[in-house]
Amino acid sequence: MKKILKFMQNSKVKSGILLSLLLVLYIFICANNYVQVVSADISNSVFRLHVIANSNSKEDQNLKYKVRDKLLDYMNSLCININSKEEAISLVQAHKKEFENIALEVIHEEGFDYCVNINIGNFEFPTKTYGDISLPAGMYDALRVEIGNASGQNWWCVMFPSLCFIDISSGVVEEDSKELLEDNLSEESYTIVSDNSNAIVKFKFKILEFFGKRDVTTAKN
Repeated sequence: MKKILKFMQNSKVKSGILLSLLLVLYIFICANNYVQVVSADISNSVFRLHVIANSNSKEDQNLKYKVRDKLLDYMNSLCININSKEEAISLVQAHKKEFENIALEVIHEEGFDYCVNINIGNFEFPTKTYGDISLPAGMYDALRVEIGNASGQNWWCVMFPSLCFIDISSGVVEEDSKELLEDNLSEESYTIVSDNSNAIVKFKFKILEFFGKRDVTTAKN
């Protein structure tokens, strides 16, 4: 024990430890700054959809998907000439009542009498993959649709640019959607969300995930 204490008291050892701590702190600060820039770029370029089912029953889950499909059809027709997230949000805000009416119409057609609560805000999202595009966990602006008690499983997607394709098994996002996403993101951000084959890019994505989850926890507290 005395040898360890003596070793720790050595000026060279102290300097080495201090330099190591400073290096770790520097790397952490650089990583955090990098994440803040890229995460802000991604979250500021997409507008997402969050549909929550009344419950986890088979009937309620099927209803959730039918509501989703109708909302997406309307969104796609509404935003056909939209080129930015801000335009998409403004349009959805202006037609919020229509979104609610469409959801209610589907619910009633399917024989249910659930209410619908629709909000536009900043919400927590987990990491999600849409074919060959992946978005890290974090806080994103979205249209949230709560059906009935809203105690069932969630469904997430991206309304702008539209990544809400139904047949996710194909694993391919339409080129028009990817081009629009690329136009709204920096080159670095687009590479991170679209290139799943590069080891360095994968590592950067993991860093975004780590800090994104931390930011979500901070926001909750």
